[in-house]
Amino acid sequence: MKEQKNLNHILARVILLCAGLSVMAIGVAFSIKAALGTSPISSVPFVTGTISGLSVGTTTVIMNCIFVLIQILILRKRFEWFQLLQIPASFLFGVMIDVGGVVLQGIPCDNYLEQWILCILGIVLLAFGVSMEITARLITNAGEGVVLAVCKVLPVKFGDMKVVFDVTLVCVSVLIGLLLLGHLEGVREGTVAAALCVGLITKRFNKPMARFEERYLM
Repeated sequence: MKEQKNLNHILARVILLCAGLSVMAIGVAFSIKAALGTSPISSVPFVTGTISGLSVGTTTVIMNCIFVLIQILILRKRFEWFQLLQIPASFLFGVMIDVGGVVLQGIPCDNYLEQWILCILGIVLLAFGVSMEITARLITNAGEGVVLAVCKVLPVKFGDMKVVFDVTLVCVSVLIGLLLLGHLEGVREGTVAAALCVGLITKRFNKPMARFEERYLM
C-alpha cells in the first residue's frame, strides 16, 4: 500500500512538471506574440530562430541540449545522470512553445496596449509555470541546471548567478542580432519587464503551490 502511494505521488509530480513546462511554454508564446521582447531565457532561441528560419521551439530544444552538455562538462563526476531527463523535458517545452504560437495566431495584437496585455499575461504564465516546476521537485530546466552547476563549483549564490546568467543570455542575443541582422531582435522593454517581474511573481505563486504540495503530493 505504501509503495503504491509513493508511486502515485511520483506520477502526480511528473504530471505537475509536464503541466508546469507547458504553462511556461505558453507564457513564452504570449511574449513572442506581444512582440515587446521575449524573456531572457528565450532571447537567444528567438534571435537564432529568426536567423536560421527554425521555429523558436526547435532552437529552444537545441539550446537546452547544449545547456545539459555544459552541466556535464562543469560537474563531470558530480553530474547526476537523472538530470538527463532535462532533455525530454526540453522537447516538451519546445513543442509546446510552437503549439502555443499556433494557438495564439488569431488573437488580435494591433496596438501598444494590446501588446502589453499579452506581454503581462506571458510573464504571469511563465512565473506560474516556474512555480509548478519548482513544486514538482523532480528536475530543473536546463538553464537553471547550468546556474546550479556553476554554484556547485564556485562560491556564488544561486540568485546572484541567475542574474549573471540571464544578463549574459540577453547580451549574447543582442550581439547576435546586431552582428548578423543589423538590429535588435527579440530584446525590448518586455525583456526587461520579464527579467524584473518573473522571479517576484513566482514567489507569490510559491505559497499556494506549497499548500498544494502538502495536500496532494506528500
